[in-house]
Amino acid sequence: MNRRDLVVDGLTVAGHRRRGPGGAVVCVHGAGVSSRELLPFVDALGERHDTWALDLPGFGASAKPSRPLTLPALADVVAAWVTEAGLERPCLLGGSFGCQVVVDIAVRHPELVSALVLAGPTVDPHSRSPVRLAGQWLRNSVREDPRMVPLNVADYRDAGLRRVLATFGESIRDRIEDKLPLVTVPTLVVRGEYDRLVPQPWAEEATRLLPRGRLVIMEGLPHMTPYRDPRGLARIVTDFLAEVRT
Repeated sequence: MNRRDLVVDGLTVAGHRRRGPGGAVVCVHGAGVSSRELLPFVDALGERHDTWALDLPGFGASAKPSRPLTLPALADVVAAWVTEAGLERPCLLGGSFGCQVVVDIAVRHPELVSALVLAGPTVDPHSRSPVRLAGQWLRNSVREDPRMVPLNVADYRDAGLRRVLATFGESIRDRIEDKLPLVTVPTLVVRGEYDRLVPQPWAEEATRLLPRGRLVIMEGLPHMTPYRDPRGLARIVTDFLAEVRT
């Protein structure tokens, strides 16, 4: 795996890449964290596809702007990064809050995207409050891999409390359900069977709202499917892309 930094809109954006023979897939991480949790998946999918994971501005190894960026601003940076990197209509994969970022790109910059994968799309409109989300997060966390804890701690430390809280606020305010019907590319929704942040009814509703959506359930898994079963998710994504790109 290699790292390549690009300057986009005056900000250095860190990209982590494993270059496989297939078309490009660009992965976007969740709220408050970085691409650390996506790297096992990048390594697995990179056997078949040119796979990237970006650190959004303010997180991980990317530049830290003086103020936290809004969700549309984060989406614009990723869109500009795709152009700067010279990638021709990659598949965008979001994890958790990253789903909201890539959906925003697909709606406002449709010419840049060939397909979407939404791994645990937040936020369930029926649970759009800090208290409810905190309760769901706690119920979900008991099934997550404990090896994620030091990664989360490092990510929160790197970003700082103000930026972490601001990004969670963006996640709650964003009405992804209003944007999903506007996504024109094939989209795969992935839910872990025991994901408490993305209940089954919301996963099904999100899929119905997508004009070209389909839903896959990964049995026995919680929210962070890319970390818990990177090879399983890589197989699912590989099969999906083989179908939609033929």
